[in-house]
Amino acid sequence: MNKEFHVSIKPDWDKIEEVRTKSRNFLKLQNMRDEVIDAVVMNLSELMENAIKYGNFDNNKEAVNASISVSDRDVIVEVKSPVKDGDDLSFRKLDRTVQWVRGYQNPFEAYIEKIKEIAHQPVNEKQSGLGIVRIAYEGQSIIDFFVDDKNIISVSAVYHLSEPGRL
Repeated sequence: MNKEFHVSIKPDWDKIEEVRTKSRNFLKLQNMRDEVIDAVVMNLSELMENAIKYGNFDNNKEAVNASISVSDRDVIVEVKSPVKDGDDLSFRKLDRTVQWVRGYQNPFEAYIEKIKEIAHQPVNEKQSGLGIVRIAYEGQSIIDFFVDDKNIISVSAVYHLSEPGRL
């Protein structure tokens, strides 16, 4: 059985808390354990924050679209937002970060390395990459992304429920 939650918001930081509350309520209705709910809501928050931070919102028509899809095996969070045409540098950096995290046997190792890296960055550094690493480690999820032909980036975090005791 597949159940879904969808939300669309203007790129406004103040709206994220409202989305967290609604998604938490949705997941409770799905009889998810608190640990799963916390991980999935954190994943959603990180992805929405990144969408607002890095999205291309030139007019009032553009929005951040988010969804949570629950199946017997997975909980998938997906966030979509417009991006600048030809923003290859940001996509390459995102891809490098995702591949770097996947290169570790355990996401905790990537998390520790990222914290060490951030500790040596200037205070005004704008892109730490910590959110992606948090999704892998704290959110216990696999992250992926793609950009469609309309310059909409879709970033997903997949939390597997199939392991014993994870529902």
